Amino acid sequence: MVGTILNVFGILAGGLAGLWRKTPMAASTQGLLKLWLGFATVLCGFWLIWRGLDGLTFPRMLRLLVIVLVSMMVGRALGRLLRLQRASNHLGRYARDRLEAAKPDRPLPFAEAFHACAIVFCAAPLGIVGALVDGLSNLWAPLVVKAIMDGLATMGFVSLFGRASMAAALPVLAFQGTLALCARVFLRPWLETHGLIGPILATAGVLMFAMALVVLESKRIELADYLPSLAAAPLLVAGLQALGI
Repeated sequence: MVGTILNVFGILAGGLAGLWRKTPMAASTQGLLKLWLGFATVLCGFWLIWRGLDGLTFPRMLRLLVIVLVSMMVGRALGRLLRLQRASNHLGRYARDRLEAAKPDRPLPFAEAFHACAIVFCAAPLGIVGALVDGLSNLWAPLVVKAIMDGLATMGFVSLFGRASMAAALPVLAFQGTLALCARVFLRPWLETHGLIGPILATAGVLMFAMALVVLESKRIELADYLPSLAAAPLLVAGLQALGI
């Protein structure tokens, strides 16, 4: 839950900064921040992979990395079957339409602005990955990266949506907090018993690399379709263990 609380704090801090700062951020500053966020996301990915491989011998490290790559392919196939990216795109279009409709002299109703900001903050794949990692391993670095991203977004939203953008921190607290709590209470004991948290962390690290490419706008990746790989990785390892491989 620590990561979720930091994420909420990031949104509120960004909103307060946006209310205090009346002039928009310079384009050069935005580009520099985007570069640093991409670098931080890459470092976070390396760290998660290292934690996932921690304590393994070199042959087992290679074995786990192969399993992670296979789980990414399996997860993407499942994600496309479930149309996760299509659902994410639909939500994104709804939020984008609300954002484009807002004008400084014609603000959106509070409810519409609240819904648009809540979708932007809650539908991001990074929030789901970060909440699961936080709940399973108490590693909240991914949600720190998301907190910075959401805080910067709120700085821009608050000039159009006012306090509705800051109120959207409540759905973030409810959604990510519930996800992290459920992962800790219901999944963590069984995963720890069978040594299956490492594969999830390693897979989350690879997903962070993909997210870094999106942050840096160097490649368009359908991130939502890869989310099932977080379930595929431990299931593949469990299956191999059951077969004695």
